[in-house]
Amino acid sequence: MPKLSKKLTIANAKVDKAKLYPISEAIKLAKETSITKFDSTVEIAFNLNVDPRHADQQIRGALVLPGGTGKSQKVLVLTKTKVKEAEEAKAEFVGAEELIQKIAKENWFDFDVIVATPEMMAELGKIGKVLGPKGLMPNPKTGTVTLDVKKAVEEIKKGKVEYRTDKEGNIHSILGKVSFKEEDLIKNYQALFEVIKKAKPAAVKGTYIKNISVTTTMGPGIKILMEN
Repeated sequence: MPKLSKKLTIANAKVDKAKLYPISEAIKLAKETSITKFDSTVEIAFNLNVDPRHADQQIRGALVLPGGTGKSQKVLVLTKTKVKEAEEAKAEFVGAEELIQKIAKENWFDFDVIVATPEMMAELGKIGKVLGPKGLMPNPKTGTVTLDVKKAVEEIKKGKVEYRTDKEGNIHSILGKVSFKEEDLIKNYQALFEVIKKAKPAAVKGTYIKNISVTTTMGPGIKILMEN
């Protein structure tokens, strides 16, 4: 077992692993236990009582975090009909089949998000096996397959995040950066908590959200008390 660094040992000692912290305390503690020299990302994990093998229990969506993400997103827009709108929204890359070919032939991934208009989806489907594992395949549920390209790009730039259940029924998301004000991180948490709570599948009985934890890059996990 690798030896823990002195910084991480001290950070771990500040966290009671058996305690559920109110969100305000958890955020404050997460900031205090950040051990990196750079501005760490604050992340949230929801462990849900769902079975993602069933389509009706796969939870997926997107929302604009009210406090932003602190992360600059490079956007690729694939379109033939909305080029002007994409450029006006300041998408980093705008094009059509030629950019799909660049991804396929050159393994080009100098972007974070793809927004596509519907007419491009047949072509995009040809490289679905490449985009899928990277979480880059556009999807109507997350607003990345749309005719309103300008709105989609602007929302991404403002701090839009996607969320989806993994194979174990967990949802991981960014909450922001350690440098954020505590109130902005709390607002982001509350916004994400509400959309996930409302997405409870009808098939799920009993406890839906089993536990929630917050952490920073390389920092200790802190369990959150669900207050509503």
